[in-house]
Amino acid sequence: MSRRGHRAGLPPADHRTESPLGPDGLTVTVVNKTGYAREFDFSELPVPEPLQRSLARLYAARSMAWTSHETAKTCWSRLMVFATFLSELDNTPEDLDGVTVAVLKRWRARHVSTVTGKAVLSTVRLLLQQAPQFAGGPVTEELLRRFPAAKPSKQSYEDDERKRVVLAAQRQFRAAWLRIEENTRLLRAWRAGELEEDSRGGRLGEVLDHLARTGDVPRTILPSGQPHVDHRSLLGGAGTEQTWGRLFLSRMELTALAVLLTDQFAWNLKIYDRMPAPTTGPSVGEKTSITYQVQVEKHRAGRGRWFSTENITDSGAASPGRLITQALEVTAHGRDLAARLVPGTDLLMVARLYAPAKEAHRHQNTERPRPVGPLSFGIAYNDADRWQRAHDLGGSPFQRVRRTTVTRGGQPRQHSQSTNERVYVLPDENVQRASRSVFADAAEEALEQAEAAVFGGHLTGAPDPAHEQTVTADCEDESASPWPAPEGGCGADFMLCLACKNAYVHPGHHPRLALLQQQLESLRSVLDDGTWDRRWQGHLLRLEDLRDKIGAAAWGAALARAGSDDRALVHLLLKGDLAP
Repeated sequence: MSRRGHRAGLPPADHRTESPLGPDGLTVTVVNKTGYAREFDFSELPVPEPLQRSLARLYAARSMAWTSHETAKTCWSRLMVFATFLSELDNTPEDLDGVTVAVLKRWRARHVSTVTGKAVLSTVRLLLQQAPQFAGGPVTEELLRRFPAAKPSKQSYEDDERKRVVLAAQRQFRAAWLRIEENTRLLRAWRAGELEEDSRGGRLGEVLDHLARTGDVPRTILPSGQPHVDHRSLLGGAGTEQTWGRLFLSRMELTALAVLLTDQFAWNLKIYDRMPAPTTGPSVGEKTSITYQVQVEKHRAGRGRWFSTENITDSGAASPGRLITQALEVTAHGRDLAARLVPGTDLLMVARLYAPAKEAHRHQNTERPRPVGPLSFGIAYNDADRWQRAHDLGGSPFQRVRRTTVTRGGQPRQHSQSTNERVYVLPDENVQRASRSVFADAAEEALEQAEAAVFGGHLTGAPDPAHEQTVTADCEDESASPWPAPEGGCGADFMLCLACKNAYVHPGHHPRLALLQQQLESLRSVLDDGTWDRRWQGHLLRLEDLRDKIGAAAWGAALARAGSDDRALVHLLLKGDLAP
């Protein structure tokens, strides 16, 4: 169905989806979501040709659902590991029908002990399960064998580690924001005609206008072919911060911004490659704050659920939305220039390339947007690596910063509740250490409750005529109740009789109380935990304590003696129809 509810039209009768498998049966072409094609040659696998062709067919069938070259490369590299393993066997299989249970057991044993190995096993296993040769039998059973889930290799930061990373990013980004803000004010004043043309500010404003329109300050090409910065004395030098850095972020400064955004919102690194510039949402009667609508891509969520919108409000310096406001300010000139060079371009994370021609030529990543003029978009893995080395952090911070924000926030971010618990919370060592005291406190509280919820009365062998009968026990003196009623006497629920020191239980009560315990246990399966705990848990604990005092055998025999009167009274008691 289309968005408007109309049934989608069928393709022409002669329409055929082009197969990714080449005519030679050995090459597979994968087209990513941006339209780039990449070819994978299975003749490079170090196995016999029939096996190469079989693996190529399986790979081609699975690639029909892929929109990412990184996914394709990952699967290809893991297939290469499998093919290399087969080639090292004494008898390399000619085709898939030569892959035996013994071979798969040996393959499993080699990889199951490491995180990377488990990833390789998982990918190859899913691929081989599609093979018609493995439609049943012992080999199929071996492929279906489960293996322990891999423990995440990345852990959240300790407090001091996180502070060090965030402080490094804050210092670098704030310096860039102040620099660009100062030059933007000067450029606006020049464009508004507020600066004298021959003044230093006027001449600098003219240079900034050229920079905003072209992405660089005026330069002259020397006879040697080297570019020379004009107005060097006016600019104060020929370095990045004195020239194009006055209005544009460098790639390292953009990476610092991404670290801060990840720390604030737990966004995935890949989100930054194609994140549109946030828009402002409607604000009813609100003049002191701005609410941004940020489109977040969640590609692993599956088709139809790739994008979601987060509303983030800037209501002051300490609010989450203030970082969004600053990000829009420092990238404004880059986004304006990109939109002029390629109309329709409006990506938030834009930086200026150091050497535009050289770096654009080196751009090989078909998953990320291609550079536009002197501008690039998003954060590459080598940007993250360069940034961490520049700040001596011992590893890219993005995964660990994201994990830290997710685990300490207590709420799922761009993933499901089950993923949040299984992947982020439960395996995290910092969460495990912090939760030990919580578990200990809970255990002590449970023990206190269990000790408090015990039978508080007396056991007797026969009824006393002087005692007053109740539904659950005989009462020695209701005027001395721990729960007196305003009008006098006892105001407690009949269930609380078992907690009272005035209660006496004799064998005539045992059948009814044993039946009551049984019914409470049955009731537990149909109530939510909160309701059960508040209403019935203490009463069941007292009954269990009473059972232990009487003895399990006698208690079981008493249950067998419960009659219709006992069942009727227990039913009314649980419904709350019996008043004390």
